[in-house]
Amino acid sequence: MAVNGGTRLRPRGNNVDRVRLLPQVAVMVAAVAAYFLVRGATQAATAEAVRNAHSVVGLERALGLFHEPGWQASVMGMPFLRTVLNDIYIWGHWPVIAVTLIWLARRHPAVYLRARDTMLLSGGIGLIIFTAFPVAPPRLAGLGMSDTVTAGAHAYRVLQPAMFTNQYAAMPSLHVGWDLVMGLAIATASGHLLLRLIAVTLPVAMVITVLCTANHYLVDAIAGAALTTLCWLIVGSARRARRVEPLPRGDFDRVPALAGRR
Repeated sequence: MAVNGGTRLRPRGNNVDRVRLLPQVAVMVAAVAAYFLVRGATQAATAEAVRNAHSVVGLERALGLFHEPGWQASVMGMPFLRTVLNDIYIWGHWPVIAVTLIWLARRHPAVYLRARDTMLLSGGIGLIIFTAFPVAPPRLAGLGMSDTVTAGAHAYRVLQPAMFTNQYAAMPSLHVGWDLVMGLAIATASGHLLLRLIAVTLPVAMVITVLCTANHYLVDAIAGAALTTLCWLIVGSARRARRVEPLPRGDFDRVPALAGRR
């Protein structure tokens, strides 16, 4: 027990014994559906989104970071690599998130709750940014880049129907950010070398993928990673703060006055 500045605190357990899987699945499915419905309903005017995209490109040029056309050109002549990147974009995001969250909920519930809350917080902030600052992705910004994902794979439209899609939600990249959350969660939950390797590979592979498939700018990826990392830290700090609770007055009165007994 701790007494801090006159406040009587009782430590709570550091671990969550279990979470009920089906209610958690329902919560996440509802949250994801709401996220995409709101995102799809906030389609911006094309001219504004393209203008903002050119502002992002201007920032990258000023920082010496604008290399997206060259990166895509380097893979366009390699059909196998292009297919691999398309598959990573499609199958390395929502399917990976679903499998990871189910594994965490069953095996590491405390980490699951942190990952869930991080996604909810960053998703809410992302929706605000998408509405206030719509950005057309490279494939729609008149930069001479191709949409390799939808051109080469029908599965993307099956997993993410047009009604759930906002074409101008490039900034920040939650494709990168949420894969990073999964990596952080896996690394936190397990010390197994293979799983930690997967944790590192997931976000790195997604960064390469979104850039080479013309779905995001490098600045988008950086912003997505920064946003979700900040949310991960905020959620972790909040959960640690909730591990103590005030002691009822009656309990405190029954605590022996140890001071002076030494």
